[in-house]
Amino acid sequence: MIRTIQEFFQQRIISEKKPVVSLEHALHLATTALLIEISRADFEVADEERVAIQEALTRSFGLTEDETREIIALAEHEVDASVSVYEFTHLVDESFTREQKKHIIGLLWQIAYSDDRLEEHEEHLIRKIAKLLHIDHRDFIAEKLKAKDAKAKA
Repeated sequence: MIRTIQEFFQQRIISEKKPVVSLEHALHLATTALLIEISRADFEVADEERVAIQEALTRSFGLTEDETREIIALAEHEVDASVSVYEFTHLVDESFTREQKKHIIGLLWQIAYSDDRLEEHEEHLIRKIAKLLHIDHRDFIAEKLKAKDAKAKA
């Protein structure tokens, strides 16, 4: 997975001024893969979920529209080839701070709520990811309530 990530960023995103692929870019791809996993958890990817993923990536990582489309395509390929979410969560867990991991859980909840219905498969997967990221239950619930409240106000 890391080799594919490096090739993607060397070819598409990294400028000549920054020739080395950073861990940050690998983390962006891992995060994108987790967002895609949530959108697929209920076996139906709604248009609202696709839009929510694009907006979350642009807002969280400051990617351009083209970069966002490309990282989504690459992440979809990685998700299709993966056996479990562990390879993505392991990278995130080892590299992100507690606050960054909480932010990811919040993004996952946003994707789950984006189509106006929370499926039990989505909640189960977010709970599993939160455990793999060592996010405590209080923060898991707090991020859920924030996402739910934001959706209600939208």
